[in-house]
Amino acid sequence: MALAIMFGLVTLFALWALFREMKKKNLFAVGFAFLTLAVFGWFTVMTVIDLFHSGGWGAGH
Repeated sequence: MALAIMFGLVTLFALWALFREMKKKNLFAVGFAFLTLAVFGWFTVMTVIDLFHSGGWGAGH
C-alpha cells in the first residue's frame, strides 16, 4: 500500500511540474516531466490493480 501511495505522490508532482514547465515554455523540462508522469503514472495504476487483484493489501502472492 505504501508503494502505491509513493508512486501516486510522484505522479502528482510530475503532473504539477508538467503544467508549470509548459507555462514557462521550457520544452526540455516538459519532456522529462512527461516521461516521469508516464512511467510513474503507469506504475501507480498497475500497483493499485495488483493490490486489488491479489486479494489483499500486502498479503503477498
